[in-house]
Amino acid sequence: MLMTPGLAFFYGGMVRSRSVLNMLMMNFMCLAIVGVLWCLYGFSLAFGNDAFGGLVGNFEFLGMGGMGSADAPTLIGTAPDTIPIWAFAMFQLMFAVITPALISGALPDRVKFWGWTLFVGLWVTIVYFPVAHWVFSFDGSTAETGGWIANTLGGLIAEDGSVLDFAGGTAVHINAGAAGLAVALIVGKRRGWPRDPGRPHSLPFVLLGAALLWFGWFGFNAGSALGANVNAAIAFTNTMLATSAAVIGWLIVEQVRDGKPTTLGAASGAIAGLVAITPACAFVNPLGAMAIGIIAGALCAAAVSLKFRLGFDDSLDVVAVHLVGGLWGTISLGFFATSSLNSSSADGLFYGGGFSQLIIQLVAALAVLIYSFVVTSIIAVVVKATVGLRVSDEDESTGIDESQHAESGYDYSGLRIGGSSGSMFEHSTAGDRAPATPREGSTP
Repeated sequence: MLMTPGLAFFYGGMVRSRSVLNMLMMNFMCLAIVGVLWCLYGFSLAFGNDAFGGLVGNFEFLGMGGMGSADAPTLIGTAPDTIPIWAFAMFQLMFAVITPALISGALPDRVKFWGWTLFVGLWVTIVYFPVAHWVFSFDGSTAETGGWIANTLGGLIAEDGSVLDFAGGTAVHINAGAAGLAVALIVGKRRGWPRDPGRPHSLPFVLLGAALLWFGWFGFNAGSALGANVNAAIAFTNTMLATSAAVIGWLIVEQVRDGKPTTLGAASGAIAGLVAITPACAFVNPLGAMAIGIIAGALCAAAVSLKFRLGFDDSLDVVAVHLVGGLWGTISLGFFATSSLNSSSADGLFYGGGFSQLIIQLVAALAVLIYSFVVTSIIAVVVKATVGLRVSDEDESTGIDESQHAESGYDYSGLRIGGSSGSMFEHSTAGDRAPATPREGSTP
């Protein structure tokens, strides 16, 4: 749960000072709206017994009923690592919360708050809950029959094959990255972009948010073992090592490309590594984890320039970090997966497994990417045509915090210029128009 406010600070520090509260609220609101929907029907759609072709669950857990009692809770897992289904439901809720929050990084400065809230409600219902069923609902866990990616896709491609995704590279990162691209295209570019890409207003916020995310990600990845066992320990180790390597990979690219390693780059490199190792964390060895991480850092740093080359305003690089990083992490298992540490893993190409696992991973990644992009586009068009998604040009120019929340992140009214009595310092957007950082200002 700490990851969502961590993400809010990570994103919040990267936006203009006049937009920081709106970014924090876009993330914080995901805790509220997704939490309510998860109880009403989300958990059931994701983890109820399959209702149709491995695509979505039924309503057996509607209102979080049918989950046993305090005296006799329904248990899931394999002894001795069984846990109450209530604990599993709350653990999975946090995945459901942070996935739409990731999308907000593609939309700062220009989206109506209530339009965003409606979008989140529709998106988790139509996109996230079904995709979570596809990927996370295994036969015989919370349901007799689960999702098609988790249980049947691998077998269609190779005998005894299965998709490997330990903690959500497909359902979380590819899903959010594809959605971020789709909704950014529907909403359109910020005023003045790319001539005026905007500068991060608080790099300390960015680094604080990245550190909170790194900390929380140990729960995200190691917790997916659903017990204090060897898989959790392997996932914990690999999460740390891949992230460390990714920071180095990103900073090397910055040094070569821009001549300086930046704080923003270090924070972004950490997130890229965390994204990439998420599906692979319990299926690779430590050397494989570091290889995945350093490649992720370099690849995602290079991918930042895509928005300039292709002309889409993905403001905080959701596509470069989450879509590209998620794709690499999922596909990397076709190369680096090894059964030497985890008997439930397959062997990738570098460990004598041939090309079959690589093909399985590619198909799973593309299936989620295409579904998320297409359906998100439809949802965004519907919201835009009804309650509206984008604020007016005037509201965008004066600041979305004031127009959407009647607040500002910083109060400068008590400051004076040069000690002159009666000359009050008034917050200016001049700093927002200053030259871009090396990352934002990379030559298209």
